[in-house]
Amino acid sequence: MALKQYILIKDTVDNGHAIVATAHASLAGYLKWKDDPIVQIWVKDSFRKVVCRVTQEEFEWAKLLTDSHVMTESSLDNAEVAIVLKPREEWDRRLKFFTLWK
Repeated sequence: MALKQYILIKDTVDNGHAIVATAHASLAGYLKWKDDPIVQIWVKDSFRKVVCRVTQEEFEWAKLLTDSHVMTESSLDNAEVAIVLKPREEWDRRLKFFTLWK
């Protein structure tokens, strides 16, 4: 299985906050879904992550996906900055076209 976790960061977030949001999102996602058998396999066998820079429109679309968790940043007035998606093998095709964070 090629399980991976997606973390989506809004394109309006600066690099410093994006790094922190990515770390927080990955940990929050793990804590939220740690008892799920798929997540346990992901932690043991893969631990792959994909971090993407997304537009506001892409962000709003991703909020509607099953097993998504929105992250806020207190130092940015609790603005929504990231979404973590529970690890899985099969993904909505649109995610493949999101821009990788560089």
